[in-house]
Amino acid sequence: MSTTTTAEQRRFWILVIIVSISGFSQGMLLPLISAIFERDGISSALNGLNATGLYIGTLLVSPFMEAPLRKYGYKPVIVLGGIIVFSSLLMFPLWKNVVFWFILRLLIGIGDHALHFSTQTWITSTSKQQTLGRNIAIYGLSFSLGFAVGPLFAPLVNIHEGLPFIVSGLLCMSAWLLVFKLKNDYPEVMKGNVVAGSFVKRSKSTIVIAWIAFLGPFGYGFLESSLNAMYPVYALRNGIDLTSVSMILAIFSTGGIISQLPLGMLSDKFGRQMIVPITYGGGAIAFWAASLMGNSVPFIMLTVFIAGVFVGSTFSLGISYMSDLTPKNLLPTGNLLCGIFFSIGSLTGPFVGGIFLEFVENVSYFLIIAILFVVLFIISLYGTKRKSILT
Repeated sequence: MSTTTTAEQRRFWILVIIVSISGFSQGMLLPLISAIFERDGISSALNGLNATGLYIGTLLVSPFMEAPLRKYGYKPVIVLGGIIVFSSLLMFPLWKNVVFWFILRLLIGIGDHALHFSTQTWITSTSKQQTLGRNIAIYGLSFSLGFAVGPLFAPLVNIHEGLPFIVSGLLCMSAWLLVFKLKNDYPEVMKGNVVAGSFVKRSKSTIVIAWIAFLGPFGYGFLESSLNAMYPVYALRNGIDLTSVSMILAIFSTGGIISQLPLGMLSDKFGRQMIVPITYGGGAIAFWAASLMGNSVPFIMLTVFIAGVFVGSTFSLGISYMSDLTPKNLLPTGNLLCGIFFSIGSLTGPFVGGIFLEFVENVSYFLIIAILFVVLFIISLYGTKRKSILT
């Protein structure tokens, strides 16, 4: 019994490490490429469009993820995803071309989704109910920690343009090697005929049951991609240097890191339906305050940190909320849909941000994000009240 528990704990922490390194590569890649393209005179609209490659890859592969996971198990899918990610990262310095880099980002999106879907489903399917919230919070915390460190490596581009890509690729490869220490396993709820019907049919059933939980992944996807891909463009145009931009992005993630476990515990105690709208409302107010700070880096860092405290956990809270609402046999589909809604938000963020920067002047970029969380706050309140009426 003790040996089994030790093996489960080791597996959990290896999965956590893999997710943190994945977060690191994403956190570095978005602001780094945006800054490089801005420096080279690429238009903000094209810059934002290129950033969507990561999330288009995720959406393209999503309908095909359950079958190989069911047939081959968690480990092979993670191994393949890791190979795609670190190989693509190491290929960036080979040829500096907008189309080539878009293809590489598309491949990283495919590999990252394989990593996240497999690790996320492995954790949610094997965690005990009393530790599910804590484990998901740690999962989200590890990704946020990696994402916070990532932007700090973007200034390595000043030493050599290919250096950040090489460092990130080698770190991903190091984490990937840990997977070979794990024994392969299969998600029980996907065996046999337990999950009947097509992917579309299961998705419709899951969305009807847990639609309100997918607001969090969507909102966080919009926020993460928009903040990391397009805010650097806005900031550089307004006289904020790349090092300060990297610090602002890192301090946002730090806020999410600090609040991840406390918010997870509060949501366990008071219910996700109460805590989730509060995070949306707090994030909206904090980003609105950030929009009033002009180019004052210290005050921007303060307000963005507060925003991170509120909304830096919305993805992991969304997963927990989905796990509360979704039957066990639809849990893998729910995890997959969290990734899909995250990707839809991530696709929308750079596109809307690029259009905003192209056509709107003298308005803070933070205002877009504030408006988003006002909308999510209103929808979540309506959804919660509607659910309480129905029950």
